[in-house]
Amino acid sequence: MNKPTFDITAVSTPCYVTEELYLKHNCEILDYVQRQTGCKILLAQKAFSMYEAYPLISRYLCGTTASGLYEARLGYERFGKETHVFSPAYKSEEIEELSEYAQHFVFNSIRQFNLHRERLSGKTCLIRVNPRFSTQEGHEIYDPCAPMSRLGQTLSSFENDVRKYGLSGIDGLHFHTLCEQNSDDLERTAEEVERQFGKYLKDMKVINFGGGHHITREDYDIDRLTRVILHFKNKYGLTVYLEPGEAVALNAGFLVSTVLDVISGKADGERDIAILDASAACHMPDVLEMPYRPVILSGDGKKAGEIGEKPYGYRLGGNTCLAGDIIGDYSFDKPLKTGDRLIFCDMSIYSMVKNNTFNGIPLPSVYLNTPDGLRLTKQFGYEDFKRRL
Repeated sequence: MNKPTFDITAVSTPCYVTEELYLKHNCEILDYVQRQTGCKILLAQKAFSMYEAYPLISRYLCGTTASGLYEARLGYERFGKETHVFSPAYKSEEIEELSEYAQHFVFNSIRQFNLHRERLSGKTCLIRVNPRFSTQEGHEIYDPCAPMSRLGQTLSSFENDVRKYGLSGIDGLHFHTLCEQNSDDLERTAEEVERQFGKYLKDMKVINFGGGHHITREDYDIDRLTRVILHFKNKYGLTVYLEPGEAVALNAGFLVSTVLDVISGKADGERDIAILDASAACHMPDVLEMPYRPVILSGDGKKAGEIGEKPYGYRLGGNTCLAGDIIGDYSFDKPLKTGDRLIFCDMSIYSMVKNNTFNGIPLPSVYLNTPDGLRLTKQFGYEDFKRRL
Protein backbone atom coordinates (compact mmCIF):
# COMPACT_ATOMS: atom_id res chain seq x y z
CA MET A 1 0.00 0.00 0.00
CA ASN A 2 1.49 3.33 -1.09
CA LYS A 3 1.32 6.30 1.26
CA PRO A 4 1.26 10.02 0.45
CA THR A 5 4.65 11.65 0.07
CA PHE A 6 3.17 15.16 0.23
CA ASP A 7 2.04 17.30 3.16
CA ILE A 8 -1.67 16.55 3.53
CA THR A 9 -2.20 19.88 5.31
CA ALA A 10 -0.93 21.77 2.26
CA VAL A 11 -3.96 21.01 0.10
CA SER A 12 -7.55 22.25 0.15
CA THR A 13 -10.14 19.49 0.55
CA PRO A 14 -11.69 17.55 -0.93
CA CYS A 15 -8.99 16.98 -3.53
CA TYR A 16 -7.38 14.30 -5.64
CA VAL A 17 -3.60 14.06 -5.55
CA THR A 18 -1.75 11.89 -8.05
CA GLU A 19 1.88 11.07 -7.30
CA GLU A 20 4.31 11.11 -10.23
CA LEU A 21 6.62 8.84 -8.25
CA TYR A 22 4.08 6.02 -8.23
CA LEU A 23 2.97 6.63 -11.81
CA LYS A 24 6.57 6.32 -12.96
CA HIS A 25 6.99 3.06 -11.05
CA ASN A 26 3.92 1.58 -12.76
CA CYS A 27 5.02 2.77 -16.19
CA GLU A 28 8.44 1.21 -15.74
CA ILE A 29 6.82 -2.16 -15.06
CA LEU A 30 4.62 -1.84 -18.15
CA ASP A 31 7.59 -0.80 -20.27
CA TYR A 32 9.49 -3.86 -19.04
CA VAL A 33 6.69 -6.03 -20.47
CA GLN A 34 6.93 -4.17 -23.78
CA ARG A 35 10.69 -4.64 -23.96
CA GLN A 36 10.51 -8.32 -23.04
CA THR A 37 7.85 -9.19 -25.61
CA GLY A 38 7.68 -6.49 -28.28
CA CYS A 39 4.00 -5.91 -27.47
CA LYS A 40 2.46 -2.45 -27.39
CA ILE A 41 0.73 -1.13 -24.27
CA LEU A 42 -1.83 1.68 -24.36
CA LEU A 43 -3.35 3.84 -21.63
CA ALA A 44 -7.09 3.17 -21.34
CA GLN A 45 -8.32 6.70 -20.65
CA LYS A 46 -11.66 5.49 -19.27
CA ALA A 47 -9.79 4.75 -16.02
CA PHE A 48 -7.36 7.66 -15.92
CA SER A 49 -7.59 10.80 -18.08
CA MET A 50 -5.45 13.22 -16.07
CA TYR A 51 -3.67 14.69 -19.07
CA GLU A 52 -1.26 16.71 -16.92
CA ALA A 53 0.46 13.35 -16.35
CA TYR A 54 0.50 12.39 -20.05
CA PRO A 55 4.01 13.78 -20.71
CA LEU A 56 5.36 11.31 -18.16
CA ILE A 57 3.26 8.32 -19.26
CA SER A 58 3.96 8.92 -22.96
CA ARG A 59 7.65 8.37 -22.33
CA TYR A 60 6.82 4.72 -21.68
CA LEU A 61 3.56 3.69 -23.38
CA CYS A 62 2.70 3.54 -27.09
CA GLY A 63 -0.49 5.58 -27.06
CA THR A 64 -4.03 5.74 -25.73
CA THR A 65 -7.31 3.95 -26.23
CA ALA A 66 -10.69 5.63 -26.07
CA SER A 67 -14.29 4.57 -25.57
CA GLY A 68 -15.81 7.72 -27.04
CA LEU A 69 -15.24 10.78 -29.19
CA TYR A 70 -13.90 13.10 -26.51
CA GLU A 71 -11.48 10.55 -25.08
CA ALA A 72 -10.14 9.97 -28.58
CA ARG A 73 -9.63 13.69 -29.12
CA LEU A 74 -7.96 14.09 -25.72
CA GLY A 75 -5.53 11.24 -26.39
CA TYR A 76 -4.72 12.62 -29.83
CA GLU A 77 -4.20 16.19 -28.63
CA ARG A 78 -2.46 15.64 -25.30
CA PHE A 79 -0.76 12.24 -25.46
CA GLY A 80 0.22 11.85 -29.10
CA LYS A 81 1.50 8.54 -30.44
CA GLU A 82 -1.16 5.97 -31.38
CA THR A 83 -4.86 6.61 -30.77
CA HIS A 84 -7.28 3.66 -30.63
CA VAL A 85 -11.05 3.80 -30.22
CA PHE A 86 -13.87 1.35 -29.50
CA SER A 87 -17.64 1.80 -29.41
CA PRO A 88 -20.47 -0.75 -29.19
CA ALA A 89 -22.01 1.22 -32.08
CA TYR A 90 -20.56 4.27 -33.82
CA LYS A 91 -22.74 7.21 -34.79
CA SER A 92 -22.32 7.97 -38.47
CA GLU A 93 -21.82 11.68 -37.81
CA GLU A 94 -18.96 10.92 -35.37
CA ILE A 95 -16.96 8.62 -37.62
CA GLU A 96 -15.58 11.45 -39.74
CA GLU A 97 -14.31 13.37 -36.71
CA LEU A 98 -12.99 10.23 -35.05
CA SER A 99 -11.01 9.44 -38.18
CA GLU A 100 -9.10 12.71 -37.63
CA TYR A 101 -7.84 11.44 -34.28
CA ALA A 102 -7.74 7.63 -34.32
CA GLN A 103 -5.61 5.30 -36.40
CA HIS A 104 -7.08 2.10 -34.95
CA PHE A 105 -10.82 1.37 -34.81
CA VAL A 106 -12.36 -1.55 -32.92
CA PHE A 107 -15.84 -2.52 -34.08
CA ASN A 108 -18.40 -4.49 -32.13
CA SER A 109 -19.31 -6.57 -35.18
CA ILE A 110 -18.32 -7.17 -38.78
CA ARG A 111 -21.66 -5.65 -39.77
CA GLN A 112 -20.75 -2.41 -37.95
CA PHE A 113 -17.39 -2.35 -39.71
CA ASN A 114 -19.01 -2.73 -43.12
CA LEU A 115 -21.45 0.06 -42.33
CA HIS A 116 -18.57 2.54 -41.94
CA ARG A 117 -15.65 1.03 -43.86
CA GLU A 118 -15.80 3.42 -46.81
CA ARG A 119 -14.81 6.33 -44.54
CA LEU A 120 -11.93 4.49 -42.88
CA SER A 121 -9.44 4.07 -45.68
CA GLY A 122 -5.95 3.55 -44.30
CA LYS A 123 -7.15 2.79 -40.76
CA THR A 124 -6.37 -0.40 -38.85
CA CYS A 125 -9.70 -2.06 -38.12
CA LEU A 126 -10.39 -4.81 -35.57
CA ILE A 127 -13.48 -6.78 -34.57
CA ARG A 128 -14.24 -7.31 -30.90
CA VAL A 129 -15.04 -10.94 -30.13
CA ASN A 130 -16.70 -12.42 -27.07
CA PRO A 131 -15.64 -15.96 -26.14
CA ARG A 132 -18.43 -16.16 -23.52
CA PHE A 133 -15.75 -17.39 -21.12
CA SER A 134 -16.20 -15.61 -17.82
CA THR A 135 -13.41 -15.64 -15.23
CA GLN A 136 -14.91 -13.08 -12.86
CA GLU A 137 -16.78 -13.52 -9.62
CA GLY A 138 -19.09 -11.02 -7.96
CA HIS A 139 -18.86 -8.10 -10.40
CA GLU A 140 -21.36 -8.88 -13.17
CA ILE A 141 -21.67 -5.20 -14.03
CA TYR A 142 -18.05 -5.36 -15.26
CA ASP A 143 -18.23 -8.78 -16.92
CA PRO A 144 -18.36 -8.53 -20.74
CA CYS A 145 -18.86 -12.31 -20.90
CA ALA A 146 -22.05 -12.31 -18.85
CA PRO A 147 -25.19 -13.72 -20.50
CA MET A 148 -26.84 -11.33 -23.00
CA SER A 149 -23.66 -9.26 -23.21
CA ARG A 150 -23.75 -6.53 -25.87
CA LEU A 151 -19.94 -6.37 -26.08
CA GLY A 152 -18.28 -8.30 -28.87
CA GLN A 153 -19.40 -11.04 -31.25
CA THR A 154 -19.81 -14.61 -30.15
CA LEU A 155 -18.37 -17.25 -32.47
CA SER A 156 -21.73 -18.02 -34.07
CA SER A 157 -22.48 -14.33 -34.65
CA PHE A 158 -18.97 -13.74 -35.99
CA GLU A 159 -19.18 -16.64 -38.43
CA ASN A 160 -22.62 -15.59 -39.63
CA ASP A 161 -21.15 -12.20 -40.50
CA VAL A 162 -18.10 -13.79 -42.14
CA ARG A 163 -20.40 -15.71 -44.46
CA LYS A 164 -22.37 -12.56 -45.24
CA TYR A 165 -19.63 -9.93 -45.49
CA GLY A 166 -16.28 -11.74 -45.57
CA LEU A 167 -13.15 -10.53 -43.77
CA SER A 168 -11.81 -8.09 -46.34
CA GLY A 169 -10.39 -4.98 -44.65
CA ILE A 170 -10.32 -6.50 -41.16
CA ASP A 171 -6.82 -6.41 -39.66
CA GLY A 172 -7.32 -8.21 -36.37
CA LEU A 173 -9.36 -9.27 -33.37
CA HIS A 174 -9.92 -7.64 -29.99
CA PHE A 175 -11.13 -9.23 -26.77
CA HIS A 176 -11.66 -7.48 -23.46
CA THR A 177 -13.06 -9.83 -20.81
CA LEU A 178 -11.07 -9.13 -17.64
CA CYS A 179 -11.48 -6.77 -14.68
CA GLU A 180 -8.71 -6.31 -12.09
CA GLN A 181 -7.38 -9.82 -12.80
CA ASN A 182 -4.11 -11.73 -12.90
CA SER A 183 -2.46 -13.34 -15.89
CA ASP A 184 -3.77 -16.84 -15.10
CA ASP A 185 -7.24 -15.58 -16.05
CA LEU A 186 -5.81 -14.01 -19.18
CA GLU A 187 -4.10 -17.27 -20.11
CA ARG A 188 -7.28 -19.30 -19.77
CA THR A 189 -9.27 -16.70 -21.70
CA ALA A 190 -6.67 -16.45 -24.45
CA GLU A 191 -6.70 -20.24 -24.85
CA GLU A 192 -10.48 -20.10 -25.31
CA VAL A 193 -10.23 -17.24 -27.81
CA GLU A 194 -7.65 -19.20 -29.75
CA ARG A 195 -9.77 -22.36 -29.66
CA GLN A 196 -12.77 -20.53 -31.08
CA PHE A 197 -11.20 -17.93 -33.37
CA GLY A 198 -7.67 -19.19 -33.98
CA LYS A 199 -8.34 -20.30 -37.55
CA TYR A 200 -8.95 -16.66 -38.51
CA LEU A 201 -5.77 -15.26 -36.92
CA LYS A 202 -3.36 -16.59 -39.56
CA ASP A 203 -4.72 -14.05 -42.05
CA MET A 204 -4.60 -11.09 -39.62
CA LYS A 205 -1.98 -8.64 -38.40
CA VAL A 206 -3.10 -7.58 -34.94
CA ILE A 207 -4.60 -8.98 -31.75
CA ASN A 208 -5.63 -6.77 -28.84
CA PHE A 209 -5.99 -8.36 -25.40
CA GLY A 210 -8.06 -5.43 -24.11
CA GLY A 211 -7.83 -4.25 -20.52
CA GLY A 212 -8.45 -5.46 -16.98
CA HIS A 213 -4.85 -6.65 -16.53
CA HIS A 214 -3.56 -5.73 -13.05
CA ILE A 215 0.03 -5.88 -14.27
CA THR A 216 1.43 -3.46 -11.68
CA ARG A 217 -0.11 -5.25 -8.70
CA GLU A 218 2.48 -6.83 -6.42
CA ASP A 219 1.27 -10.41 -6.93
CA TYR A 220 0.83 -10.19 -10.72
CA ASP A 221 2.54 -13.00 -12.64
CA ILE A 222 4.43 -11.13 -15.37
CA ASP A 223 6.26 -14.24 -16.60
CA ARG A 224 2.94 -15.89 -17.44
CA LEU A 225 1.77 -12.74 -19.24
CA THR A 226 4.98 -12.76 -21.26
CA ARG A 227 4.40 -16.36 -22.34
CA VAL A 228 0.86 -15.60 -23.50
CA ILE A 229 1.97 -12.58 -25.52
CA LEU A 230 4.89 -14.39 -27.15
CA HIS A 231 2.68 -17.35 -28.05
CA PHE A 232 0.38 -15.21 -30.21
CA LYS A 233 3.26 -13.16 -31.56
CA ASN A 234 5.35 -16.16 -32.61
CA LYS A 235 2.63 -18.56 -33.73
CA TYR A 236 0.60 -16.12 -35.83
CA GLY A 237 3.04 -13.27 -36.47
CA LEU A 238 0.69 -10.80 -34.78
CA THR A 239 1.37 -7.44 -33.22
CA VAL A 240 -0.03 -7.76 -29.69
CA TYR A 241 -1.67 -4.83 -27.91
CA LEU A 242 -2.77 -4.49 -24.29
CA GLU A 243 -4.80 -1.55 -23.03
CA PRO A 244 -4.78 -1.44 -19.22
CA GLY A 245 -6.26 1.53 -17.43
CA GLU A 246 -6.02 0.74 -13.75
CA ALA A 247 -2.52 -0.74 -14.02
CA VAL A 248 -1.14 2.60 -15.21
CA ALA A 249 -2.32 4.58 -12.18
CA LEU A 250 -2.88 1.75 -9.67
CA ASN A 251 -2.17 2.98 -6.12
CA ALA A 252 -0.78 6.21 -7.56
CA GLY A 253 -3.19 8.70 -6.03
CA PHE A 254 -5.30 9.76 -3.09
CA LEU A 255 -8.49 11.59 -2.21
CA VAL A 256 -7.89 13.86 0.78
CA SER A 257 -10.94 14.79 2.85
CA THR A 258 -11.83 16.63 6.03
CA VAL A 259 -14.19 15.58 8.84
CA LEU A 260 -16.99 18.17 9.01
CA ASP A 261 -19.00 16.79 11.92
CA VAL A 262 -19.27 13.78 14.23
CA ILE A 263 -22.75 12.62 15.18
CA SER A 264 -22.97 10.60 18.37
CA GLY A 265 -25.03 7.44 18.11
CA LYS A 266 -24.63 6.38 21.72
CA ALA A 267 -28.08 7.60 22.85
CA ASP A 268 -29.69 5.25 20.33
CA GLY A 269 -27.25 2.44 20.92
CA GLU A 270 -25.73 2.96 17.49
CA ARG A 271 -22.30 3.73 16.05
CA ASP A 272 -21.02 7.30 15.80
CA ILE A 273 -21.19 8.84 12.33
CA ALA A 274 -18.53 11.08 10.79
CA ILE A 275 -19.67 13.41 7.99
CA LEU A 276 -16.91 14.22 5.48
CA ASP A 277 -16.51 16.82 2.76
CA ALA A 278 -15.89 13.90 0.38
CA SER A 279 -18.86 11.99 -1.01
CA ALA A 280 -19.07 8.39 -2.19
CA ALA A 281 -21.92 9.32 -4.53
CA CYS A 282 -20.16 12.34 -6.06
CA HIS A 283 -16.43 11.82 -5.70
CA MET A 284 -15.82 8.05 -5.72
CA PRO A 285 -18.88 6.47 -7.38
CA ASP A 286 -17.31 3.01 -7.67
CA VAL A 287 -17.55 2.68 -3.88
CA LEU A 288 -21.31 2.39 -4.40
CA GLU A 289 -21.38 0.98 -7.93
CA MET A 290 -18.94 -1.91 -7.68
CA PRO A 291 -19.24 -1.83 -4.59
CA TYR A 292 -15.97 -1.86 -2.64
CA ARG A 293 -14.43 -0.62 0.59
CA PRO A 294 -11.53 1.80 0.04
CA VAL A 295 -8.43 1.74 2.19
CA ILE A 296 -8.27 4.82 4.44
CA LEU A 297 -5.35 6.42 6.25
CA SER A 298 -5.78 8.77 9.18
CA GLY A 299 -3.91 12.06 9.30
CA ASP A 300 -0.94 10.44 11.04
CA GLY A 301 -0.62 7.87 8.25
CA LYS A 302 -2.07 4.90 10.16
CA LYS A 303 -4.39 2.56 8.33
CA ALA A 304 -8.01 2.48 9.48
CA GLY A 305 -9.32 -0.93 10.48
CA GLU A 306 -12.47 -2.97 10.41
CA ILE A 307 -15.05 -2.30 13.12
CA GLY A 308 -13.77 -3.77 16.38
CA GLU A 309 -10.18 -3.91 15.18
CA LYS A 310 -9.31 -0.53 16.70
CA PRO A 311 -10.82 1.29 19.70
CA TYR A 312 -12.92 3.94 17.96
CA GLY A 313 -15.52 2.93 15.36
CA TYR A 314 -17.42 5.17 12.94
CA ARG A 315 -19.68 5.05 9.94
CA LEU A 316 -18.26 7.46 7.36
CA GLY A 317 -20.78 9.36 5.25
CA GLY A 318 -20.69 11.96 2.51
CA ASN A 319 -22.24 15.41 2.57
CA THR A 320 -25.08 14.88 0.07
CA CYS A 321 -28.79 14.34 0.75
CA LEU A 322 -28.61 10.74 -0.56
CA ALA A 323 -29.35 8.43 2.37
CA GLY A 324 -27.08 5.81 0.86
CA ASP A 325 -24.08 8.13 0.52
CA ILE A 326 -22.17 5.88 2.89
CA ILE A 327 -18.48 5.16 2.42
CA GLY A 328 -18.31 2.40 5.01
CA ASP A 329 -17.66 1.44 8.64
CA TYR A 330 -14.12 1.90 9.96
CA SER A 331 -12.21 1.97 13.21
CA PHE A 332 -9.36 4.25 14.26
CA ASP A 333 -6.67 4.45 16.93
CA LYS A 334 -7.91 7.86 18.08
CA PRO A 335 -11.36 9.50 18.20
CA LEU A 336 -12.29 11.48 15.09
CA LYS A 337 -13.03 15.17 15.52
CA THR A 338 -14.06 18.04 13.31
CA GLY A 339 -11.13 19.19 11.17
CA ASP A 340 -9.34 15.83 11.05
CA ARG A 341 -8.10 14.72 7.66
CA LEU A 342 -8.69 11.29 6.16
CA ILE A 343 -6.90 9.99 3.07
CA PHE A 344 -8.58 7.54 0.69
CA CYS A 345 -6.05 5.38 -1.17
CA ASP A 346 -5.96 4.33 -4.83
CA MET A 347 -8.19 7.17 -5.95
CA SER A 348 -6.57 8.19 -9.24
CA ILE A 349 -8.43 5.48 -11.14
CA TYR A 350 -12.17 5.62 -11.93
CA SER A 351 -12.68 8.63 -9.67
CA MET A 352 -11.86 11.82 -11.58
CA VAL A 353 -13.35 10.29 -14.74
CA LYS A 354 -16.64 9.32 -13.06
CA ASN A 355 -17.29 12.03 -10.48
CA ASN A 356 -20.34 14.28 -10.66
CA THR A 357 -21.98 17.37 -9.19
CA PHE A 358 -25.12 15.78 -7.70
CA ASN A 359 -26.71 18.18 -5.19
CA GLY A 360 -24.50 20.96 -6.53
CA ILE A 361 -21.61 19.55 -4.51
CA PRO A 362 -18.33 21.05 -5.81
CA LEU A 363 -15.92 18.75 -7.58
CA PRO A 364 -12.60 18.11 -5.77
CA SER A 365 -9.55 20.06 -6.84
CA VAL A 366 -6.86 18.12 -8.68
CA TYR A 367 -3.18 18.13 -7.75
CA LEU A 368 -0.12 16.48 -9.26
CA ASN A 369 2.75 15.82 -6.89
CA THR A 370 6.04 16.05 -8.78
CA PRO A 371 9.70 16.02 -7.73
CA ASP A 372 9.42 19.83 -7.70
CA GLY A 373 6.47 19.73 -5.30
CA LEU A 374 2.69 19.88 -5.35
CA ARG A 375 1.04 21.49 -8.37
CA LEU A 376 -2.63 22.46 -8.46
CA THR A 377 -3.70 21.47 -11.97
CA LYS A 378 -7.46 22.04 -11.79
CA GLN A 379 -9.87 23.84 -9.49
CA PHE A 380 -13.62 23.76 -10.08
CA GLY A 381 -16.23 26.40 -9.36
CA TYR A 382 -19.87 27.28 -9.84
CA GLU A 383 -19.50 27.82 -13.59
CA ASP A 384 -18.33 24.22 -14.02
CA PHE A 385 -21.50 23.03 -12.30
CA LYS A 386 -23.75 25.40 -14.25
CA ARG A 387 -22.30 24.50 -17.67
CA ARG A 388 -23.13 20.84 -17.13
CA LEU A 389 -26.81 21.73 -16.91
